[in-house]
Amino acid sequence: MTSKLTRSLLTSTAAGLGLSLLSVLPAGAHGTADHGVLGGALHPLLGLDHLLMLVAVGLCAAQAGRQLLIYALAGALIGSVFGSFGGQLPGAEVLAALAVSAVATVLVLVLRGSCGRQVLALTVAGGLGLHAMLHGLESSGTSLWWAGALLSSVAVVGTSAWLSQRFERSQVSLGAGLLALAGGLLAIAPL
Repeated sequence: MTSKLTRSLLTSTAAGLGLSLLSVLPAGAHGTADHGVLGGALHPLLGLDHLLMLVAVGLCAAQAGRQLLIYALAGALIGSVFGSFGGQLPGAEVLAALAVSAVATVLVLVLRGSCGRQVLALTVAGGLGLHAMLHGLESSGTSLWWAGALLSSVAVVGTSAWLSQRFERSQVSLGAGLLALAGGLLAIAPL
């Protein structure tokens, strides 16, 4: 991929992200979640915090290996069950946005050799657990909704992992840095 094309893609991505962050919409797509497969499929895509987390997980999986996805799935399952049974954490919306920053920051550290992949896997599991807890709180428990959410999540993670493999390590590190910044901005946006 040419350097000019790469810069153009990164600039376009940053501009789109900036415009999204400037909107007055809330960071999350949290509300009710009981509209079947399509509602489940759209739900993770409509909340910017969820979408950024899924992109971050894809970047992590591409850089740290597929076994990281086992941790991601475990975190998501534990969080969704916890939320489905009414479990909550204070400030969960802010924590979910900060989880994007945490995952992206740890990825940058892994890429620089300053941190181990196990720390990244645990950070991904915790971050996805927070997001899944929010889904568990809002879902009506229908299996069709959960199937839709799973399908769209897998599609985003897979696509971002596939794209990430086509970039140089420094470009992935820059993308992770932008994700870390975006997570922080989402966390302070409600203030």
